[in-house]
Amino acid sequence: MSACSVQALPNGPRTPIRVNGVTISRAVISREVQNHPAPTPVGAWKAAALALVLREALSQEVKRLDIRAEPAVDAEGRRETDEEACMRALVEREAVVPEPTEEECRRYHARNLARFRSPDIFEVSHILFSARADEASSFALARLNAETVIAMLRTDPDTFAELARAHSACPSGELGGSLGQVTQGQTTPEFEDALRRMTPGQVSTEPVETRYGFHVIRLSRHIDGRTLPFEAVRTCIAAYLSEAVRRRAEAQYVARLLGQARVEGIEIPAPAALNVH
Repeated sequence: MSACSVQALPNGPRTPIRVNGVTISRAVISREVQNHPAPTPVGAWKAAALALVLREALSQEVKRLDIRAEPAVDAEGRRETDEEACMRALVEREAVVPEPTEEECRRYHARNLARFRSPDIFEVSHILFSARADEASSFALARLNAETVIAMLRTDPDTFAELARAHSACPSGELGGSLGQVTQGQTTPEFEDALRRMTPGQVSTEPVETRYGFHVIRLSRHIDGRTLPFEAVRTCIAAYLSEAVRRRAEAQYVARLLGQARVEGIEIPAPAALNVH
């Protein structure tokens, strides 16, 4: 069973932190703190101390089981140390990670349909009157110019491209204001909200304010997104569920390992809070 005593303090624990009799010194913890940013010094110290406790427990188990592994290299060319490779191999061997079943994948898809919906597509043009909210006179002038253009378009909607070329502060003005096809997240929230309230063929009835200034918007076409069928996303769902299960299994294994060790001087959190990476 883990022996939990006083919690670690930023200037060092009141009692030594030990794992099966091996002491983790204040100096080592102090050096590790830089790798664990936290809102408070206490939080950073505790995170660093816990990381070192985990590392020591894993290192001892690697030696006990004589685990050997080849260091891996990630996509950016970073190479594991021999110690890191052995710890990874230990956790991969000891943490049982069942593959998600077809039924589990289908159930996840059914419960999360919104996550598997292709985005709406908007074919849109705009005329931008650039302005900053902290410059009152130019801001008011930009709004007035946008309102004037909207009034002109009510009389003659076919002049939108011509007006965009003449007045828009956006590079799209050279294309008659055309932004082509845009989807969720490609414009500002205010611009996107305005699009969702419009119908194809409509020009915005009032200027749309964003951080860039005021926009006169014309929506040419709106293609609704659709829910992707299970077969199209099954591989992605299985990978997601496998990763979630793997992380839980690894945390549970480390929690068991620490539970079997004699840990002194620091409180061990619940398995969900343990990070072996």
